[in-house]
Amino acid sequence: MADKEVAIQVSDLTKMYKLYDKPSDRLKEALGFSRKKKYKEHLALNHVDMTIYKGETVGIIGTNGSGKSTILKIITGVLTPTSGDVMVKGHISALLELGAGFNMEYNGIDNIFLNGMMIGFSEEEIRKRLNAILDFADIGDYVYQPVKTYSSGMFVRLAFAVAINIDPEILIVDEALSVGDVFFQAKCYHKFEEFKKQGKTILFVSHDLSSISKYCDRAVLLNQGVKLGEGTPKDMIDAYKRVLVGQYELPGKGAVKSLLDDDEIRLAAQKDVEDAEKQIGTPAKMKRDKSEGQTGLNKEPSQESVANGTSQNPNLLEYGNGGACISDFYVTDEAGTVTSAVEKGTEFMVHMHVNFTRDAAAPIFAFTFKNTLGIEITGTNTMVEKAFLESVKAGESKDITFRQKMSLQGGEYLISFGVTGFENGAFTVYHRLYDALNITVVSDKNTVGYYDMDSTVQVTDG
Repeated sequence: MADKEVAIQVSDLTKMYKLYDKPSDRLKEALGFSRKKKYKEHLALNHVDMTIYKGETVGIIGTNGSGKSTILKIITGVLTPTSGDVMVKGHISALLELGAGFNMEYNGIDNIFLNGMMIGFSEEEIRKRLNAILDFADIGDYVYQPVKTYSSGMFVRLAFAVAINIDPEILIVDEALSVGDVFFQAKCYHKFEEFKKQGKTILFVSHDLSSISKYCDRAVLLNQGVKLGEGTPKDMIDAYKRVLVGQYELPGKGAVKSLLDDDEIRLAAQKDVEDAEKQIGTPAKMKRDKSEGQTGLNKEPSQESVANGTSQNPNLLEYGNGGACISDFYVTDEAGTVTSAVEKGTEFMVHMHVNFTRDAAAPIFAFTFKNTLGIEITGTNTMVEKAFLESVKAGESKDITFRQKMSLQGGEYLISFGVTGFENGAFTVYHRLYDALNITVVSDKNTVGYYDMDSTVQVTDG
């Protein structure tokens, strides 16, 4: 990327908010009546660096309160940073809080001109874009009525239409593509694709991970104001899922680190992982043991594991608290043969072998299919299927088999596995393996999309 032109440069960006217990404390400090600090400091952004190149589409993901919206508002000039620098090259159109700046007493036409001028366009430039804005909003004669009479759907349609038809060099989007009904959302995504094809620079915040995978060239992961990493959408989405369950790997270290605040809980979680590795070994350790003629499970390597080696991902992502270990996983075809290729339209089975090192009240076994872009296509688990609702004791092992018909289109897919559950009401990950297996779906008839509807067609004379 060194030879590319920089569109947005964020350097050592920090945003600190003062949180007061009472409004009177804020007033006393403002008037200089208090010598003691009456506020707590909250870092919405903590020394964040980020570079967006011209023509790139970059997604920002993270949990609520991670600083995603804050960084967009600073880039667009809505907020001022506490420290750090932001450099922007190019005209920005931002879809942050839709409708901000609208006058509720004015009609739709007046607000189009008002917002256009606020962005920096002349009346003549706005008039040239007026028909495109009205066509996109598609609210009919309501555009001549005061905005205060609009439904919420009509309001966001008009606001989005104004923002999206300004023809910017840089488009900044904050969850705005999920507004309106399903037809309007489809129109918004179509416009988004047009922007990408035109080589516009796009900075995109969304909780819709499929959209991040589909549209973004890179992704940035934020958590509690800290940049945890950046990379391919697939890698960052996998890391984000670890954040959601309170775990992520520190850069350059194999240890599991919890995002919980309690040091004792962190140490306990770390000990669980270490104990599990001693008792049953991680999948990586078991592979080493097998190559030496031993296994962490004190049993001979299964025929399934040996056959499965050709389609297993050597760089799979794994984590968990060590309460269980997925020690074997493979796919068989309708004849029961271990395989890495399944013919579309036939039955196949997904298998897991799980060993428990701790008691589990009601473990949930799951698998998920992703495409090569990292978009989750389908999957299920034993809780959804109401197939297993029993408790398991430490030292027990379970074999799980999911049987289904292959309806995916021909192509390459990745299967992920998981064992989770609930402990004291909290969702707990015992062991997860992301992108563990590669499965090829063989097909001589591919239809539209991810799934084949398996239609029966009848044509008759009218």
